[in-house]
Amino acid sequence: MGAHAGGQSARSRALAVLRVRSRALAVALLPAAVAVILLVGGSTGHLPGTGWDVARRLVTPAAVLVLLLAAGVALVVARARPAMSPTVPIAEEAAPDLYRMVRDLADRLDVPAPSAIALTPDCDSWLEDRTHPAHGPPPAEKYDDIAGAGRPPRRTPVPPVLVIGSPFLWWMRVGELRAVLAPVVAGTGPSAHPDIAAARRFVQGLDAAVAVTSAPHRGPVVRWVFATVGRVARLLLRGCRIHAAEMERGVAAAAAERAQAVDYGLRIVAQEQVGLAYAGWDRLLTRVALPAWRMGRWPSRLNAGVVAALTELSRRDRLAEGFASRLGERPACDLLEEPGAVDQAASLLAARLFHGGPAETRPEWAPVHWGGYAEEVVDRKWRTDAARLHRVLDALQAPPAPGDTPAPDGPTLTRVLTHLAARPGPGEPLAPPPAPPPCPLAGDDEDLSGTTARSAALAARLTAELAREEAGPAIAAPGAADPASHRDDRALPLFPLQPARTGRELLADHITAMVCCAAMDTAGATPSLDWLDGPALVLGGVRAADLSRQVLALIEDGDPSALRGWLTEHGIRAEKPVRLV
Repeated sequence: MGAHAGGQSARSRALAVLRVRSRALAVALLPAAVAVILLVGGSTGHLPGTGWDVARRLVTPAAVLVLLLAAGVALVVARARPAMSPTVPIAEEAAPDLYRMVRDLADRLDVPAPSAIALTPDCDSWLEDRTHPAHGPPPAEKYDDIAGAGRPPRRTPVPPVLVIGSPFLWWMRVGELRAVLAPVVAGTGPSAHPDIAAARRFVQGLDAAVAVTSAPHRGPVVRWVFATVGRVARLLLRGCRIHAAEMERGVAAAAAERAQAVDYGLRIVAQEQVGLAYAGWDRLLTRVALPAWRMGRWPSRLNAGVVAALTELSRRDRLAEGFASRLGERPACDLLEEPGAVDQAASLLAARLFHGGPAETRPEWAPVHWGGYAEEVVDRKWRTDAARLHRVLDALQAPPAPGDTPAPDGPTLTRVLTHLAARPGPGEPLAPPPAPPPCPLAGDDEDLSGTTARSAALAARLTAELAREEAGPAIAAPGAADPASHRDDRALPLFPLQPARTGRELLADHITAMVCCAAMDTAGATPSLDWLDGPALVLGGVRAADLSRQVLALIEDGDPSALRGWLTEHGIRAEKPVRLV
């Protein structure tokens, strides 16, 4: 009953959207109809007189202008390419078991099976219509029989593509994935309804037309034409937006109601796994993948890392203890013939969407396996930050204040501690320099009033240094690869992971990196990877404690005593030079 009600609501809203299209067509044809009546009336002598002649001279050009505008809008809407989500396509030969499961699910739901399957590097699943000619070859044309060969061919409706979140495949078990996909696959039923399909095509065409007309164009005439077409498309889009949203709600309600009969017992457990997978995926991206992306390396097995991160979470969190027993069941990634290759493709796409990396491997944009993460990412990151910190100190060349011990030369931790603990020297500004150019990795407007003058100046210089590095030929620059390969994701990254780091955060990160370099070079510490927290320092076989409190005391108060005590406790020689990159 609920599915029927939701379907009826969706169809009624689809008809409302189509009525907007019909009214727009009627408005476009009305001046032409009036002009035809006036011209016919004049030619037959039924509308004589000066007034009717003036009306004909005014209405006829206006009707032609309206028809040209309507034709332009229709042409742009028809030719504009609807947005297509960047995904990793999965051919049936690469995942026959997955296709078989989805088709069996569609049969049980009594709906058409999706036309194809693709993966997205995100924790979500949906149906996507890709029947627009710009999205690929047109659907096959079929004839009823030989006798109908003289009639125009009848196109077979093509079901939408099923897009599955790749973390679900690696973390969920087969039964859980089936339960999660049931309401999504059930949406192919309403998608096959002609009114709903026509309404969706109309709305998608208007949305694509707005995007086309909003793009920069050359020449005043072209800009004026596209601006006029864009205003009309926006007006139509506003007129049908509410109806389209209600239509999609009705479709979702009908699909969810239809899916209640399939794997109902697993539904609650599967939804718990969705939330857990999202938490692990988000933490893996922000704590583990992002530092690698910033170093020009992209982890090639992100989805396998999700399993490791969630397993570690299950070990640490008592509430997740029951989830560890699931690992003995068959994972959904077993439905793929080559899960490693699919994971690598999804990992590269994730780097593009969340960071803006190129679409292919390069010498400066190379994959990194989890076994080499500590050496190729963690160690290199710390030494790169330490080298940048000392370059900035070289550029400052701050003279010591009277009575203060001058900071030693060379890449030592003592140099950093002495510089930040000292008072400003003669002629040294007490306030930070003007804000540097905007930098994607560093905030340029943060409040450094709670820090010492030297900390503020050093943070500002680090921000400027990063801005200069990013202004060069960056690895992650949007459009660095072939523009044609980006298709709909030209403005990368589409989903930035974190806001810009403030100067205070940058300075803290660089000081921590210098401490880690000193620990590795003088106390035998090693870089490591924590699946939930990212880069980690291991001292004596134990992960080192968080240094944020000691580092903040140095930055905010110029007091190195807490940090020096920690260094002495672990046998770290601050006066020894460290190796930089």
